[in-house]
Amino acid sequence: MNVLYLILPALLVMVIAYRYYSAFLSAKVVVLSDRRATPAHALNDGHNYKPIPRFVLFGQHFANIAGSGPLIGPVLAAQFGYAPGFIWLLVGVCLAGAVHDFMILTASIRRKGKSLVEILRYEISPLAAVMGAIAIFIIVIMALAGLGLSVVNALKGSPWGVFSIGTTIATAVVAGFWLFKFRVGKIAEVSVFGVAVVSAAVIFGNAVAHSGTAPFFTLTPGGVIVALALYGFIASVLPVWMLMTPMGYLSSYMKVGTILALVVGIILVHPDLQAPAFSQYVGGGGPIIPGKLFPFVFITIACGAISGFHALISSGTTSKMLDKESDAQPIGYGAMLVEGLVGVVALLATCSLYPADYFAINVSPEKFAALGLNPVHLQQLCQAVGENVTGRPGGAVSLAVGFAQIFAGLPGLESLMSYFYHFMIVFEALFILTTIDAGTRIGRFLLQEFLGRFSRKMEDPHWVPGTVLCTGLVVGAWTYILAALNISAVWPMFGTANQLLASVALAVATSAIINSGRVKYAWTTFIPLVFVAATTLSAAWLNIQDNFLPLAKAHPEKAVPAYFMVALTVVIMACALVVLWESCHRWYQILVMKKHPKAVHDAAHKGHEMPEYGCC
Repeated sequence: MNVLYLILPALLVMVIAYRYYSAFLSAKVVVLSDRRATPAHALNDGHNYKPIPRFVLFGQHFANIAGSGPLIGPVLAAQFGYAPGFIWLLVGVCLAGAVHDFMILTASIRRKGKSLVEILRYEISPLAAVMGAIAIFIIVIMALAGLGLSVVNALKGSPWGVFSIGTTIATAVVAGFWLFKFRVGKIAEVSVFGVAVVSAAVIFGNAVAHSGTAPFFTLTPGGVIVALALYGFIASVLPVWMLMTPMGYLSSYMKVGTILALVVGIILVHPDLQAPAFSQYVGGGGPIIPGKLFPFVFITIACGAISGFHALISSGTTSKMLDKESDAQPIGYGAMLVEGLVGVVALLATCSLYPADYFAINVSPEKFAALGLNPVHLQQLCQAVGENVTGRPGGAVSLAVGFAQIFAGLPGLESLMSYFYHFMIVFEALFILTTIDAGTRIGRFLLQEFLGRFSRKMEDPHWVPGTVLCTGLVVGAWTYILAALNISAVWPMFGTANQLLASVALAVATSAIINSGRVKYAWTTFIPLVFVAATTLSAAWLNIQDNFLPLAKAHPEKAVPAYFMVALTVVIMACALVVLWESCHRWYQILVMKKHPKAVHDAAHKGHEMPEYGCC
């Protein structure tokens, strides 16, 4: 199968989805209007609430939602063949993922930029909010741990990558002061400066890697984990304009630019897919994901098709910076389509590798030996990229090899494969870092909101001791899991947690539509809700039965973290079921018992003050 038969139809479907389906959602379901003041203007404090130009915010939002999920998930799902992942990516992103992101973003801007937990409280019930808060906090921790694992395997022992990433972070700080303090609004200047420096850092990283300074940039896995923890802590504490926003904006140039280059490269090179449409592991027993095609392909693909984590970005940071309501369509729906395209490109690039080479990179040497496969071009690939890429699980390395192989297939570029490989490593790391900073900040907000019920001071985002304490707790939690488990254990848990959160968010969106009186449009979120909830709850149970419990028995040294993952899975399943039950109860009261949404709300909240009602 040639990739042209997949990439061109995928592009066409996504363009049609944005042109017609997102316009339908904007005009009929949520009725966007620029006459309404967004929270960025109404609550502008220059710290968390601040209007950001559309293109800058699109870059930051895309950078924050597009972590390693759309890159790594499809790579790991390639174990099942290219067809299952491709179908779910294309259908899921147009009808579920982009709808999910767009609806939660609009619900938040109609709720003064409130978080998903607070929207749960007003749209469903206080009990749903409590259960949602517990599940969301666990999911944030698991998401950051799962995303961080890919960075560790990609940057360990790579001075080229560490130098390039470090330079990009420093450049982002300079760009933040340039854009928001010294040369306010000069987006073109900052863009030229930032892109030039980031590009130079990638190019000169090779010279650094072969110089006497290389040891200073060569980190062990533990060193990478510490560096990630420090970055997540600092980026979460600093004002958004100082690091998070410029980091997301600058890295978005590399992200969007690279994806466009990859799409063009795939079309020009049009390699044949070496992976089968359906592999022998669709029935289970795969060396990477120990589960059957259904339902594990859905939690493995994770972010590329639909991601609950995006609801936290949409309601946690983006809604506080949206300049006008009409920006929600390109930022909410459009950015998710681009992420879906990232997933499709990642899947096709990976499946252009021979299966034996793919498994040799993505599993340990012991597991690969048990498969009885013989590598085809693995030795040549190692020589071409300048590093030993065997036995480096996590998906990031095999993806970088696949991408580099496509670029090197262009005429006259064969000798530059090592540059392409390290560029892709930096590219993937930036995807993850911009999610880690936003995710850590969101986790801090959630923890502060919870502790604020016991001490009003803790809820104040400007109170430095509370900010430092909550950020430290969030960073410490995801760092522990990151250090304790491997990708085969963490990624299925991350996928399960992520998709359960998507179910919760879709329940919120469905409630918002019903509460607003637009019941005839509730199918837009209810149908994806039913499918995602069914597949993910079944996958969660199988994850406990077939993944975590066998891990604890086979490896006693990992028994404690494995049982810990069992406990977390049970907790988030229970929380998700409670939220779904509360949602159904509310819908029953409104649709069957014909009660007015405001009366249902007042009865549930017992007189608590309610902001402007309904998301529409």
